[in-house]
Amino acid sequence: MKKITLLFSLLITFLASSQVKWMTLEEAINAQKIVPKKILINFYTDWCAPCKVMDKNTYNQPVIAAYLNENYYPVKFNAERKEKVTVFGRTFVNSDLEAGKKKNAMHDFTKYMNVNAIPSAVFLDEAGNPITILQGALSAKELEPYIPFIANNEFKKINTRAQWENYQKKFKSSIKD
Repeated sequence: MKKITLLFSLLITFLASSQVKWMTLEEAINAQKIVPKKILINFYTDWCAPCKVMDKNTYNQPVIAAYLNENYYPVKFNAERKEKVTVFGRTFVNSDLEAGKKKNAMHDFTKYMNVNAIPSAVFLDEAGNPITILQGALSAKELEPYIPFIANNEFKKINTRAQWENYQKKFKSSIKD
């Protein structure tokens, strides 16, 4: 019985540690002021099936979750949220929703970040400036090369497609199949 309890405890600990510790955008911006880190914003909607798959299989993959938790302030942002958000000295609302124009209206912050597809991941630097956007659903293995590439500022050394392809060829995945 003690062995079963120990195994169950280890399993719970492993599962809890393999989840991304999501923050609000406001929390991430405030945390950045204390300890500068990059921000990854996961833009999603409640109805988006690929978003749910990414939550389950990409972001909750242990290697991805651990890396994001350690090196980024990970943010989940509902691209159709109703609530206002105040960041970067501005207040963003869902103006189309407020005006009654659209049922599934994109939030103005979503538009401000140039998100045109859901799911999308937007990377911000330590000052809150956009670095890049990855649009569409990605598997854990597809996302993995980007997160250290951006976290370690390797993107600043890449100027051509050939350099990016060379980086990808040399990248060694930590994800076991």
